[in-house]
Amino acid sequence: MPIASTTETPRHPLAERIGGLPHNPGVYQFKDQGGEPLYVGKARDLKKRVANYFRSVSHLDVKTRSLLAKAVELDFTVTGTEKEALLLESSLIKKYRPRYNVILRDDKNYPALRIDLRDSYPRLEIVRRFKKDGALYFGPYPSAQAVRETLQLLNPMFPLRQCKSRRLQPRQRPCLNYSLGRCLGACAGKVTQESYHKAAEEVVLFLRGKTDVLQQQLKEQMLAAAASQDYERAAVFRDRLQAIATTLEKQHIFSSRFVDQDVLGLHQDEAGAELAILFVRQGVLVGQRSFDLHEARGNQGELISAFIAQFYGGDRFTPEEILVAADLDEKTLLEEWLGELRGKRVRILTAQRGERRHLLSLAQENARERLLTRRRWQEGSEETLERLQKILHLSRLPRAMACIDISNLQGRHAVGSVVIFRNGKPDKASYRRYRIRERTEPDDPAMMAEIVNRFLNDEEELAAGLDLMIVDGGKGQLGVAVEVLAEYGLTEVVPVAGLAKQREELFLPDRPDSILLPASSQGLFLVQRIRDEAHRFAI
Repeated sequence: MPIASTTETPRHPLAERIGGLPHNPGVYQFKDQGGEPLYVGKARDLKKRVANYFRSVSHLDVKTRSLLAKAVELDFTVTGTEKEALLLESSLIKKYRPRYNVILRDDKNYPALRIDLRDSYPRLEIVRRFKKDGALYFGPYPSAQAVRETLQLLNPMFPLRQCKSRRLQPRQRPCLNYSLGRCLGACAGKVTQESYHKAAEEVVLFLRGKTDVLQQQLKEQMLAAAASQDYERAAVFRDRLQAIATTLEKQHIFSSRFVDQDVLGLHQDEAGAELAILFVRQGVLVGQRSFDLHEARGNQGELISAFIAQFYGGDRFTPEEILVAADLDEKTLLEEWLGELRGKRVRILTAQRGERRHLLSLAQENARERLLTRRRWQEGSEETLERLQKILHLSRLPRAMACIDISNLQGRHAVGSVVIFRNGKPDKASYRRYRIRERTEPDDPAMMAEIVNRFLNDEEELAAGLDLMIVDGGKGQLGVAVEVLAEYGLTEVVPVAGLAKQREELFLPDRPDSILLPASSQGLFLVQRIRDEAHRFAI
């Protein structure tokens, strides 16, 4: 008969809270010693879900163990339904940005094209919000440049008006675009409303991918114009047909079904994950984005589910299909929520073969290459930080660096900026800009003292977490920065250096001579980059 082991893993203090949790849907939060959320999760059954964290620590992944090691508080909120839990979870993650959740730094709305066929003279316009206003929206596109290039492509083929006003303003003479063949001249009565609307309907057909129908219509109109001996009008239709054919040759058609799809590929290693999303619109790949999920915890299905819950919502476009590379436990719940956002059915699909499989493989490969590139960059960055640590005699790697710069125009309109780099990369959410209040005449040391003081006063917690502060300037600026740091008791906490522009010299407190880094030094490139970024942000 086997002998039971008497060795027990110490029970986590928060495990005692499980008994007080209800068997209801809701949201739970693990919090740190300061009461800040470390992780926000949702559950169909709060009691069962949270209990899973404490049943067998040996079966937990490294990041979950790290989470539990830091967690000292457990909070929960009961919701009426799973969908309410999903929405609350998403809201709390966006509000608190917990360390162990999937956090998307790119939360902007992507540009799209809008046209309202109910207008007397419709026009294509670039927008960043999808509204339920009866207009037609096409996109989103991955960047403003991509959508502008699409407009430049469309204007010669379908010369709709480009004036900004919603209502057409009558003019005596048409604009320059009319002379260039890029506008039908509706403002000057050069086209009938019926013909103009026909052109607007044609651009909609093109954007919807119904190019066969469009080409057939244009061919019929060309032949009809030629039959009535209106050869000039027939030539217009001929040119449009040729332009469409040329455009279609350049486009890479990925789907013969001409649907809107977002394709999510994920690649993980022991240190994190990268998610790549391909935007396919009407069968055409229009762009891609990638997201670093380095702190997020969970398997592929959990990470993809968390990404979907964070990425969509608000005014962001929701496609009719989302292709994923893993089965999602919450697929039905997410489809229901996404369908409500879109106002139509949305399907989350996996695929083993065919066009969808090809797209998923492409997204997976993009995610893998992005992650490998990031890892190679991080290895080089780590080496650079180690060299900088050695040169500046720092007690720790300068992972969190700040640079403070003063910029002014002949002593007027002086502005101070603080930029933050983390692991050698800009952390733009932490940038700060200040107008100089106390000086009207040029006095760089005094201005530097004011900005350092205001930064420490406003952002003392952020400042205390810095591994290095660089002030743009020589011994004078460095000296006042040291004095202000001393007033806040941070002299021993935050190392500081001055960077003088003329010879790119680095000055350290209590060191009489400057440090000149080799011109090819990666450490020099890094401090120059953060200094230049501080100057750019100030002006």
